[in-house]
Amino acid sequence: MNNIYVIHALLAAALFGASTPFAKLLVGEMSPWLLAGLLYLGSGLGLAASRLIRDRSWTPSGLAEGEWRWLLGAIFFGGVLGPLALMFGLTRTSAATASLLLNLEAVLTAAIAWVVFRRTPTAASCSACSRSWPEVSCCPGRVVKRARTIGSVR
Repeated sequence: MNNIYVIHALLAAALFGASTPFAKLLVGEMSPWLLAGLLYLGSGLGLAASRLIRDRSWTPSGLAEGEWRWLLGAIFFGGVLGPLALMFGLTRTSAATASLLLNLEAVLTAAIAWVVFRRTPTAASCSACSRSWPEVSCCPGRVVKRARTIGSVR
């Protein structure tokens, strides 16, 4: 595996984790609607720029015709409603609580995949869930070695 991908993944996780406390600082200064729009506009522009640099032009995605509605649904829920809910939630809760709830998002996404879409839990997904929230048993019917935690999140 190329180490540059690991570095990119860790950098993305660090930036995502840092975005909630910084957004909490800004949400008192501007409308949650405007802040959500600006944060995800910046994300979209950054992704477009990285794709233009990587491909050296704008190339079609190659997405199958039947998958466009899934992509549009993901954009609507994850790129419009999700950020809005986060910004409005930050007006009513602390940044630490919001960050912990965002951490629970991965566990709940996996649970939705298992229950709604009948995806089989894999060892990797169970391991990721147990590392995200060690106290939550998110893999019924599977024995998962609990990850060691550094400190307590209680």
